[in-house]
Amino acid sequence: MKLINKMIVLALFVFYMYAVFRIILFKFHWRDMTFLVHQLQWNLRNPELLMYQWQRGNFTPFQTIFINIHSLSGWHDLSNFVGNIAAFIPFGMFLVLLSKNKGMSFIGVFARSLSLSLGLECLQVVFSLGIFDVDDLLLNTSGGLLGYGVIKLYTKFKVNTSSIVPDRME
Repeated sequence: MKLINKMIVLALFVFYMYAVFRIILFKFHWRDMTFLVHQLQWNLRNPELLMYQWQRGNFTPFQTIFINIHSLSGWHDLSNFVGNIAAFIPFGMFLVLLSKNKGMSFIGVFARSLSLSLGLECLQVVFSLGIFDVDDLLLNTSGGLLGYGVIKLYTKFKVNTSSIVPDRME
């Protein structure tokens, strides 16, 4: 039974990763491989465009976060702020669930969440699908750590409550 559960969690993780790439990179628009290859070739042939894409990015921590907090009146501001956190909560949870004996550490989740977010931010620039924003790294990584915390609290709560519930199989 444990193998089946592990396979289900792994399948859900693969689906989740597909969804994250699709949402973050393509913003719900359909893009085929031909489009991506064209974008990459265009940017490699025109390095000044690629440099422009990098220069447009936000490398000042908390700049976009503060802007979004001060102008939470719009749907875009709220969805950007909350969405970047929420999108990575399952990632932190899956990392723990898929690790051997649920042994993924806080630092391990931090490093993997940061790495995935950094990779996605860089891909947005390389394929001209968006701009680099260091605040997305902060929010995504926070989401991964939040997911880690939720799973750790759940497993601790589950262990604590199961030890006080009498065994009905006697």
